[in-house]
Amino acid sequence: MERANIVETNLNFKTLSGRSYTDMIVIHHTGGNDIDASAEQIHGWHLNNGWAGIGYHFVIRKDGTIERGRPEWAIGSHAYGENNHTLGVHLSGDFMEAEPTDAQIEMCAMLLANLCTDYDIPIDRDHIVGHCDLMSTDCPGDNLYNMLETIIGKANFYANQ
Repeated sequence: MERANIVETNLNFKTLSGRSYTDMIVIHHTGGNDIDASAEQIHGWHLNNGWAGIGYHFVIRKDGTIERGRPEWAIGSHAYGENNHTLGVHLSGDFMEAEPTDAQIEMCAMLLANLCTDYDIPIDRDHIVGHCDLMSTDCPGDNLYNMLETIIGKANFYANQ
């Protein structure tokens, strides 16, 4: 299986705790405006909120570059009440208004295939969810949310290569 290239960001965090198991992946977007936010930018925003740092484990930029956010082993801060067993994947952009890029879709699918294989998570809609599946929010935006079936189909393709 092809592995997604993940750009290490070496961000500095306040105290983090480890996750004991991982059985779900939650998809997010920036929202609010259609910017190509980096993991470093989001890290700054989240530190300014008083958090330990970026709450997402991965950030997928508009050109498809995947950046490391919170360390993979750590409990995230991206889906209230669900962080202790999930990984957070953030796609940069406002997908209530804009469309995710083809590069974002492809790299999201490859990353999901890698993560699901690594954590023995089924590649399906029960285990790969939009933030809005867990609570009342517009995240990950209608345009990305409506593509989750396609992304999951592509993830299954990558996992079976």
